[in-house]
Amino acid sequence: MNFDKENYTVETLILENQTIEFRAFRNLVYVDKTVNAEFQKMHIFVPEAYYRGESINGYTLETAPVFMPNSVGGYMPGRVDEPGYKMFSEKKELNAIFFALQHGYVVAALAIRGRVQKNGAGIYTGKAPACVIDYKAAVRYLHFFAKELPGDESKIIINGTSAGGALSSLMGATGNHPDYDSYLEALGAADAGDEIFAASCYCPITNLDHADMAYEWEFLGENKYYRMDMKMDEGGRPTFTPENGMMSELQIQVSKEEAKLFPEYVNHLNLRDQDGTILTLDEKGDGTFKEYMKKVVLTSAQRALDKGIDVSDKTWLKVENGKATNMDWSAYVRDITRMKTAPAFDNLAMESPENDLFGTETENCRHFTKYSAEHSLVKGTLAEENIIKMLNPMNYIEDRKAHTASHWRIRHGECDRDTSLAISAILTLKLQNAGYEVDYHSPWDTPHAGDYDIEELFTWIDKICK
Repeated sequence: MNFDKENYTVETLILENQTIEFRAFRNLVYVDKTVNAEFQKMHIFVPEAYYRGESINGYTLETAPVFMPNSVGGYMPGRVDEPGYKMFSEKKELNAIFFALQHGYVVAALAIRGRVQKNGAGIYTGKAPACVIDYKAAVRYLHFFAKELPGDESKIIINGTSAGGALSSLMGATGNHPDYDSYLEALGAADAGDEIFAASCYCPITNLDHADMAYEWEFLGENKYYRMDMKMDEGGRPTFTPENGMMSELQIQVSKEEAKLFPEYVNHLNLRDQDGTILTLDEKGDGTFKEYMKKVVLTSAQRALDKGIDVSDKTWLKVENGKATNMDWSAYVRDITRMKTAPAFDNLAMESPENDLFGTETENCRHFTKYSAEHSLVKGTLAEENIIKMLNPMNYIEDRKAHTASHWRIRHGECDRDTSLAISAILTLKLQNAGYEVDYHSPWDTPHAGDYDIEELFTWIDKICK
């Protein structure tokens, strides 16, 4: 593990009639004891203008924020990315790295191990908490070599989508927490901190040990599901096949039982909105928390109306004089449709990506919720409590041992069905109640996706960095 400032290439990239010139420091291994060297490295890209003494958007070689995106999806391996087109996109869309360099940021693009990887002996090497450990190790590398590296390593901004958004939330919440130390020491991570400045989280698939109950609270009664079945290869490339149907009697019963668990969880969090109202749910799943969730959707609708977007097809939405004034929650849920069968994440037959995530070196899949372990169809084992804890940022936000990021940006699309809207809202409320700044929004008519508002993201980064 080292950094050689003389080992670089200067490159020019012209795409879609846009040009960037940058200096690339590639294949920087961020641990001394690699488990999978191909997925424990990163590239650092720097606008070449900085080496000519120029500035971009008021930034210089010493002051530019370090934008640190990951390419993780489905908790699969995330390979190191390059400036260019978005990975796996059907359209030719330029990626966030390209625009970040154009905007004047230094970019640290890293590879991260994932749940399916094995070594030559058949031992799994990417199960939890490997993904977050690798991210922390890479951040420690940046802090350790800060005096030699380009950019301002005190201004690291993490960015990710879906499982990558969950990793962003974990990085934001768990900085320097000792729970992760033994894993980092085993990899020979740099002797430095892993705290970050800001976390950008697109549709984070997080809070996994409570995500099932949140999903069923939202989609209870909607027993038809509409989805594209996704399969991913070891390189993280997805393929999709339509799969629609009706939940089985067992799944419907599971839905009812999981939904009943959610109010108790919400109530014990002691969440408050910006007006100080305590957010709770009664046994039927109604209450001030549900009213708060309605406000999240209504705010999304109002922003759409303010932009001149026609929302007249949304019969569940009441609009008066250009204002979104009320909504029918059940009709809204019916409109966006259910995607996942119950339980959505901790599958009773241990067949979900998340079951795979919580496996061990020798065991492919395990449960991670008490409910699914007790109702397992395959007599599956429950992952260790500390492993489950380390994959949930909610456990660290109020922990004084953690250096939680001061700035957060969380986005969850208004019609995103991959996890409940309540999950991102709970994360936001927990952070706000603890005194952290959170820019939270549910963009109208936006599905499970990320990096769709790069200009707004960079405006936010500039605001908190300058």
